[in-house]
Amino acid sequence: MFAFAYPAKFAAGSDGRVLVEFVDLPRVATDGKDEREAFEEAMDALGSDLSIRLSRREEIPAASAAKRNHRLVPVPLWLAPKLALYLAMRDQEVNNSELARRLGVHERVVRRMLDPQHATKAEKIQAALAVLGKQMTLEVRDAA
Repeated sequence: MFAFAYPAKFAAGSDGRVLVEFVDLPRVATDGKDEREAFEEAMDALGSDLSIRLSRREEIPAASAAKRNHRLVPVPLWLAPKLALYLAMRDQEVNNSELARRLGVHERVVRRMLDPQHATKAEKIQAALAVLGKQMTLEVRDAA
C-alpha cells in the first residue's frame, strides 16, 4: 500500500507569507499569502515534482509519517492513480509490454496510462491495477 499524501512543514515567513517545505522531497518548496493559498500551492508543487519523476521513470519516494507540526498534503487526484500503477509495476517488475499483454491492449495504451499529460479514465487504471493484484480505493477524511 502506498500513501498518496506527503508531510510538509508550514511556517510563517518574515514577510508574512506561509512557507512550505516537504519532508521527503527536499527540492520541493513553495509559499502562499495565507494558509489556504500555501496549501493549494503545495499540492501543485507536489504534483509537478511527482509528475516529472513519473515522466522520467525515476524513483518515487515513499511518504513518511507526519510528525508534530507537519501537515499532510495529498497528491493531486489526476496523478495518484498513475503513480499507483507505476509503483505496482515497479514492485512486480512488470514492464509496459507485459502489462499490455495481460490487458490485451497495445503497449501504447499502457504508455498513455503512465503519461502524466494524458487524461486516462480511472476505469482503465483500475483494470490495469486489478491484473497486478491491486485494488484502488478512495478515502475522504475530515480536513485538519
